[in-house]
Amino acid sequence: MSWVASVAAIVRQSFFIANPSLTEQNLPDQTGKVHIVTGGYSGCGQQLVKILYQKNAAVYVAGRSEDKALASIESIKREFTESNGRLEFLRLDLANHNSIRASAQEFMLKEQRLDVLTNNAGIMDTKEGSRDISGHEIHLGTNCLGPFLFSELLLPILCNTASSSSPYSVRVTWASSLAAVFLTPERGIEFDADGNPKVNGVYTNYGVSKVGNWFLAAEFARRYGKEGILSVAWNPGNLSTELQRHVGILRRKMVELFLFPAVYGAYTELYAGWSTDLTAGSNGAYVYPWGRIGTSTLRADLLIAAQPREERGTGEAGRFWEWCDKETRQFR
Repeated sequence: MSWVASVAAIVRQSFFIANPSLTEQNLPDQTGKVHIVTGGYSGCGQQLVKILYQKNAAVYVAGRSEDKALASIESIKREFTESNGRLEFLRLDLANHNSIRASAQEFMLKEQRLDVLTNNAGIMDTKEGSRDISGHEIHLGTNCLGPFLFSELLLPILCNTASSSSPYSVRVTWASSLAAVFLTPERGIEFDADGNPKVNGVYTNYGVSKVGNWFLAAEFARRYGKEGILSVAWNPGNLSTELQRHVGILRRKMVELFLFPAVYGAYTELYAGWSTDLTAGSNGAYVYPWGRIGTSTLRADLLIAAQPREERGTGEAGRFWEWCDKETRQFR
């Protein structure tokens, strides 16, 4: 792994950032559209929900805490009283794979379409050795396996919506991070002899979960692009959000010097999910702040790892997809 390449990628994604091209000022009206934002009651997810609601969308705010979600929903409704949109809470615990099927079924019983699924929710800097309910390392379980399972379960309604929508306007987007560049081993993910991702220290595990989400975005695009669905990953940017809630006070204060308001992360997500700049050729792309397409901001070994062997890649993305599929099959 080239540290020079890593530093270059970090600089490109963190400094000298162009103004966002898609914001609440020029997002088209969303009347009739239905979206899901996981973790949509805090941080950049909450800011994205605000933008969509003021443009008259129906938005499902998905997450574990009903109290936090309902408080956020009421606050947004008070702020944008002229909106004709809808805000709904959807209970979703990404660390409890037993419950995710019920969440997807509840949504599909209520709605006839799903235009954009933003897999925004995630965790970071948890206690060493933490596991999800199924026993997986907590970052891989919550940040990767949970969104993978949720997206797969919602595939029927996504395909149905895509069949009657503009090509590639129906989208699934995935939360990556700069950690995918500087906290991961060569080729992003190392596998053990049984084909499982190796568990490392807590920070490496977080980085692996973020490169894993880019791999999932690329593989989702490879498998379902023919259905007219677009799938991309995004680095929201260096943001001041609740994601740092487990970080020590001293480290948090140092990091805050390089952080931007959460709304800028929402602009990155907005570009990934709603910009008309993204077309069929963008499927599987990586979006970086505040809404730019650029695999040149990733390490060369990660780009090769995202490609299958038959396309001269090393196939780590495909292996990771297969592992996610195997680990979640019993919950579908």
